Amino acid sequence: MRWIHNILKGVSLTGALFVFQACYGVPQDPRWEEGGEAPMTFSLVSKSTGEPLKGIQVLVGKYNGELGTTGEDGSVRVSIPYFRNIQGPDLHFVDPEGVYAQKDTSLADLRDRTITISMEKQ
Repeated sequence: MRWIHNILKGVSLTGALFVFQACYGVPQDPRWEEGGEAPMTFSLVSKSTGEPLKGIQVLVGKYNGELGTTGEDGSVRVSIPYFRNIQGPDLHFVDPEGVYAQKDTSLADLRDRTITISMEKQ
């Protein structure tokens, strides 16, 4: 009889935890809160040679604000504003020297990850 009591107690506790999870969800990292910052790393390489591209500017959407410029290793780490109800921003990768054609992308998924972008010569 005692084991039936223990099983019912376990089921009740599991049910209470399930209700709590359903109501409040899993605690989220603060950077994914509305208006937070989503850090991402971009690695830019030449499409023909695979070599890293230095000095490529990363611009964001309609504001054309510069987020950063690639370093010697062709990478740049940026923080993109995160808004839950808006699809990821339009990003532009521009070579100020004009050797490589501008590359545009729209991000649907803002996670802390590295994205490799290949750019073609003009």
